[in-house]
Amino acid sequence: MTIPFKTTLPAQGLDSSDEKAVALLAATKQSMGMVPNMYANMANHTAMLETYSFGYKAFRQEGGFTPAEQEVVFMAVSYENGCNYCMGAHSFLADKMSGVPTAVTDAIREGGVVDDEKLGALHRFTSAMMVGRGRPSQAEVEEFLAAGYTERHILSIILAISVKTISNYSNHIFDTPLDAAFQSRAWEPALATV
Repeated sequence: MTIPFKTTLPAQGLDSSDEKAVALLAATKQSMGMVPNMYANMANHTAMLETYSFGYKAFRQEGGFTPAEQEVVFMAVSYENGCNYCMGAHSFLADKMSGVPTAVTDAIREGGVVDDEKLGALHRFTSAMMVGRGRPSQAEVEEFLAAGYTERHILSIILAISVKTISNYSNHIFDTPLDAAFQSRAWEPALATV
């Protein structure tokens, strides 16, 4: 079995010698009330953290999805990428902030079927986009559109995949520990496709 690489770069903090990193982390703390471990790690490359933050905010504000739908998309991508950090964090957000029914969150976490018709279609399509590397079939698109989504939503999913690729992959490299705030929804990728 191949042993995954883990970077030796240290998490950055508000006491970092990199002024740009400090400014980005201070803004994160102001908006979130904390500096999640993932952000502290990404601050080692401020352009990456800026890009992630910009894309994440744009998806949240302009993606055309409800908060519950946003979490379904983020969780579907993170599941396919086997990112325990993002699955734990987004499961917590789904439960506490975004109004995702627990049965939906748990189905995604377990690699199961989402029974909610619309959220299920969103989950299946997002997963299809991941597995097919951005090449959905005509039938997959038709099912997605029949559930009430649009072709513009497909572009929003591509944006979410881009953002989650940044966070999921950096979490893999750092083996980012889940913050205490999210521990109630810790997840291990034992059932993931990765």
